[in-house]
Amino acid sequence: MTEVSKTLKLFSGNSNQPLAAAIAEYVGVELGQVTLKKFANGEIYARYQESVRGCDVFIVQAVAGQVNDYLMELLIMTDAAKRASARTVTAVITHYGYSRQDKKSAAREPITAKLVANLLTVAGVDRTITIDLHQGQIQGFFDTPVNHLTALPLFADYFKDKGLGSVGNVCVVTPDVGRAKAAKRLAELMDADLAVMSKTRPAHNEAEITSVIGDVAGKICIVNDDIIDTGGSVINGAAALKKAGAGDIYVCATHGLFSGNAYKLLEAADIKEIIVCDTVTVAPEFLEGKVKIVSVAGLLGSAVQNVYNEASVSEIFDPDFQI
Repeated sequence: MTEVSKTLKLFSGNSNQPLAAAIAEYVGVELGQVTLKKFANGEIYARYQESVRGCDVFIVQAVAGQVNDYLMELLIMTDAAKRASARTVTAVITHYGYSRQDKKSAAREPITAKLVANLLTVAGVDRTITIDLHQGQIQGFFDTPVNHLTALPLFADYFKDKGLGSVGNVCVVTPDVGRAKAAKRLAELMDADLAVMSKTRPAHNEAEITSVIGDVAGKICIVNDDIIDTGGSVINGAAALKKAGAGDIYVCATHGLFSGNAYKLLEAADIKEIIVCDTVTVAPEFLEGKVKIVSVAGLLGSAVQNVYNEASVSEIFDPDFQI
């Protein structure tokens, strides 16, 4: 019987090519060549410039920024790979767009996070690797395997390197009860206290912090969230913490979208540092101020290697924790 050999090929969409290149370097492969362009009417075209027949194809894409274009790129690249006889296609989605539409909050609304999962499945995605979904339950929207990673250990290491892991007066703060489990895990990793803010949303992209539950007076506070979009949650949260007597305030979030004038508002807020991952492209000028970057290239690269080698993925980052 002829033994079937495996080949790993890694490709990138247009949304976050620097991260894709860093993942490829970590894995030890060349980033694959693919042509991506638009027709005059805006339709997207994709063509692989090398054979993918029988290969395990990994496509790196963030569904952020030009959200709809990048989602269609991912779907079209998947379809092209499948039609070119790829053995498997794994979508490495560094930011899962539409994740905040994960339930019906009012009558006649869509559940778009489920729709996106359906589109990926129909396009031919065999497996999804992603990081810090807005809600972990989104994994259940897929009928194919999902490897859900978290950046919490990376943030814990960052703050420990700054000397905040042993000072004894650090408090991890979650901006709402939905992130309480993740914030509790970060607090455990740093041997820190935990506080919870009560948040309401009077309208889309608006947030009001009504109270802080926990003792933050005189403490260094680390606000942890999954996404910074308009910045309203963290800005109002920082103000509420200062009112409650908090000391220096740090903010960490996996996905720094910084929509609209969020960056300017955050720079003006009483926040010492804002730490985000490179899951989405951050404008270079943003890095001249409070914004700092923690790379997830090694984390995602390890996941790609383990999926390809059919090894455990959960043990890469935290074998005992699922968000």
